[in-house]
Amino acid sequence: MASSTVRPEAQEPHEHEVARRLLDSAAKLAYDPATEVDWETPLDKDFHGASPEWCTLYGTAYWAELTDAQRKELTRQEAASVASTGIWFEMILQQMVLRDIYAKDPTGADVQWALTEIAEECRHSIMFARGAQKLGAPAYRPRRLAVELGRAFKTVAFGEAAYAAILVAEEVLDVMQRDWMRDERVVPFVRTINNIHVVEESRHMKFARAETRRHLAGAGRIRRQIHAFAIAVASYVIVTSMVNKDVYANAGLDRERAIGEAKANEHHKSMMRSSCSGLMEFLASARLLTRPALVFYKRAHLI
Repeated sequence: MASSTVRPEAQEPHEHEVARRLLDSAAKLAYDPATEVDWETPLDKDFHGASPEWCTLYGTAYWAELTDAQRKELTRQEAASVASTGIWFEMILQQMVLRDIYAKDPTGADVQWALTEIAEECRHSIMFARGAQKLGAPAYRPRRLAVELGRAFKTVAFGEAAYAAILVAEEVLDVMQRDWMRDERVVPFVRTINNIHVVEESRHMKFARAETRRHLAGAGRIRRQIHAFAIAVASYVIVTSMVNKDVYANAGLDRERAIGEAKANEHHKSMMRSSCSGLMEFLASARLLTRPALVFYKRAHLI
């Protein structure tokens, strides 16, 4: 990320303008999940946890064999897994943003916005944790390799590598959650969670795009190539960690069969590609879709 030794007066004016607009937006439209979400009403198992079309088994032979109750339980487990992955990445995000603003002028709009974003992410993490618990799911965690790669990434990533990776995680979640929050088949409290996240994350995505462009303005070819590759690897790890393989057993399914059919599910791959079309256009415009990077985006079915 940007060096903490950069003087405020050396920063580009548009950075402060974007941050000021985002601060104004947060002042006008922000949520407290502790009071906005219905935590008291017991879970109604007649609802899905997410739109069925986003389920990793939707459209497969195994999906056709499942009862309605099994399908609903599977979508609840998958929604909880996505939420748990969101918590993991939000913790990475918060540390990267804090490191970026360390020792900068706290009176600046950019630093105040960054602190506001971190506060929102803290609330989101608690909201996701409570939501997953209410869905009747365990604490899903990424595999050990992903956890250690995340630990390394949050420590060394800076500039466009950090902000573009943040953008990838937020954009992918944003598209699927926009579908879930409008879907009356989804349990109401999850729809509320998704609505809160979509509204507040829209501000975070604007800032991540602006910061990515700002940092890339002075990037040379070698730095761009290296960071394009790092962003792609981070994207692959994030996306492939969203649905924990244990969701199938916890939903009462044959774990190995479900993993095999999910891996070959062309419908789900198509959903992922369509959700990332805008993101890929942005990365292409920033010249971050290098040939090595494309290998990982294709393996993650993002392009």
